[in-house]
Amino acid sequence: MNEYSGGKIMNELVSKLNKDLKEASAVEVLKAVAEKFGDKAVFTTSFGVEDQVITDVIFANDLPVKVVTLDTGRLFEETYKVYNRTLEKYGKPIQPFYPKNEPLEKMLAEKGPYSFYLSVENRKECCNIRKVEPLGRALSGNDCWITGLRASQSENREGLDKFVYDGGFKLIKSNPLLDWSLEDCREYVKENQVPYNVLHDKGFVSIGCAPCTRAIQAGENFRAGRWWWEGNSKKECGLHQH
Repeated sequence: MNEYSGGKIMNELVSKLNKDLKEASAVEVLKAVAEKFGDKAVFTTSFGVEDQVITDVIFANDLPVKVVTLDTGRLFEETYKVYNRTLEKYGKPIQPFYPKNEPLEKMLAEKGPYSFYLSVENRKECCNIRKVEPLGRALSGNDCWITGLRASQSENREGLDKFVYDGGFKLIKSNPLLDWSLEDCREYVKENQVPYNVLHDKGFVSIGCAPCTRAIQAGENFRAGRWWWEGNSKKECGLHQH
């Protein structure tokens, strides 16, 4: 049980953090999180432009926040290149978490490598094995989870606060870039020479697993490039649904 366990205590802390940091910048929010939670704060990066902003703030300011990533085994080559360039630039560790062998091997043996195209249930099964379960391990023992969520990314995220309580993983979630636009993130990485995924320049705004991500067209929803065959603007992989 972590230091801030208990729904009432968590909700009171979330309310206080939102009140105290309502007008704070992303850098100020991250510094406040580091001061409050120390090494019990963890940031999960997928190496997209938003996450690269947060990684730069954490590493450039030597914040005692753990940085981890979920390697699903189906990532783009360009994503791995950003991973490598980020390690080279900052000289600091980014801990990978992988899917467990048994459920992954069972799913592939029974349904093949592209079962996620056949039904929403299959796709959610794949996401759960490759992403949600490893995330649970990555978050275990921590009190605060830092994310790169932005309000303009999808309808599901418009009503978020900078701090929320995640009842599924039972910790506080911090969203320091909540009010940022995509252009804000692009400008930051350019000005600060932060490693950047070149797929962003090819119409990819939300970059996940290679078989499940495509570039979006002008006027399409931000999440339209993820699981596009499902045709639902509110789709999520399960990481941020609690």
